[in-house]
Amino acid sequence: MIYAIIGLVFGIIGGILTPGFVPKVYAPYFSVALMAGLDTAFGGLRAAMEGDYDNVVFLSGFLVNIMLSVFFCYAGIMMDIDFYMVVILVLGMRIFNNLAIIRRLYLKK
Repeated sequence: MIYAIIGLVFGIIGGILTPGFVPKVYAPYFSVALMAGLDTAFGGLRAAMEGDYDNVVFLSGFLVNIMLSVFFCYAGIMMDIDFYMVVILVLGMRIFNNLAIIRRLYLKK
């Protein structure tokens, strides 16, 4: 519980100290990283509801998903291709899939 409180405090402080907008140059990277983070969070919630949650798998998946998604976004921009749209589409499909499974698991209880 203490880790959650510490994380909440750091999140609030970070939110206060950072600007309230994302520059247009960084918008594709931010949107892809946000979607990757949401995908991992919903995947972790799904795993917890199924009884398969592992903290190491969650944290490593969180970092790897974000780094890989941002790399794909960067590579697409370097090739002058809007590849971040494809990444957002795939991550969005995964989020909705996880939400559907979470809903089914919740309704079974």
